[in-house]
Amino acid sequence: MSTMQIDRLLDSIVTLGASDLHISTGRPPTIRLHGSLKSLATKTIEPDDATALMKSITPEKNQAELAEMGGTDFGFSFQGRARFRVSVFRQRQHISMVLRLIPNKLLSFDEIGLPKIVEELCRRPRGLFLVTGPTGSGKSTTLASMVNWINEFYDRHIVTIEDPIEYYHYHKKSVVNQREVGQDVPSFAEALRRVLRSDPDVILVGEMRDLETIESAIRAAETGHLVFGTLHTSGAASTINRVIDAFPVSQQEQVRVQLSTSLIAVLSQQLCARADKPGRCAAYEFLVVTPAISNLIRENKTFRIDSAIQTGRKFGMQLLDDHLWKLYADGKVSAEEVIDKCKNPGDMKDKIHRAGGVIGRTELDSDHDAG
Repeated sequence: MSTMQIDRLLDSIVTLGASDLHISTGRPPTIRLHGSLKSLATKTIEPDDATALMKSITPEKNQAELAEMGGTDFGFSFQGRARFRVSVFRQRQHISMVLRLIPNKLLSFDEIGLPKIVEELCRRPRGLFLVTGPTGSGKSTTLASMVNWINEFYDRHIVTIEDPIEYYHYHKKSVVNQREVGQDVPSFAEALRRVLRSDPDVILVGEMRDLETIESAIRAAETGHLVFGTLHTSGAASTINRVIDAFPVSQQEQVRVQLSTSLIAVLSQQLCARADKPGRCAAYEFLVVTPAISNLIRENKTFRIDSAIQTGRKFGMQLLDDHLWKLYADGKVSAEEVIDKCKNPGDMKDKIHRAGGVIGRTELDSDHDAG
């Protein structure tokens, strides 16, 4: 397989609208389409093919990192048509690659299905806005939409710190500077240390993965900047606990006070396969920090946040399970998918049964028959 082949594989991803391409020895190239894996009708990949494919797109610097560390990540552009985020790693002494297609079309809040209040929060001059969810739940897409919205309507200096840069933003009404960890700056923490000297209004922290980064993000939000950050947590209450638990016990009291004043919202999301048409849709849990919720954070009563979200509907708040239920009731998502993605599967099953819904693996079975 030569570079010609990688072009053909990438071409098929872009054409089919797949989200990922998996290159692994011992099976044909495999794509993820609408959430399911499907093998492409080509030959099985031999170890030499995997190495050749890797070398055709991986920069020298990353090849050196792969040899030394056993893995590397980078972003690259394909014929000006699409960008990919690439993860290369060794397994059983062979090379494997996963290429994630980064959509180049920035979506509007309506297209993603974000609540109206997000616009209001993006106008705020300061505060911490966390977007959370498992890997591949669409966090990058949601954040890119928010940054783009600010860029279109407001004159701000926006600095993004990402690993790697996913969506490219161009200067519109705002000035946008995007710093790539490993290319432009050695680490998230280092980038955050320096960012405050560059007169930013809005800061996007691609991943709040260590104590130093979390601490710097909170400090930036407190000192009059709007900070967007991501965490791999599910649910609003558990996100707040995760941030507090990252600190030594002696500092947790102080961090609760800081969060109670600086946190403005937590948006937690899951991507679901659609039942009504090909594609996926996002289910959200949304917490807006009101004075009442600020008190719960300060007083270490995060266990009461879920019920506060239920009573905060007028602020656009919602629990994940309530949104999943709505998607199911509207016929957009299957019962199985809702049960897989919800927080309380037992309650959800009861609710579906009471509504006369059927939970079976019938769709999966029919898939096998078709295969």
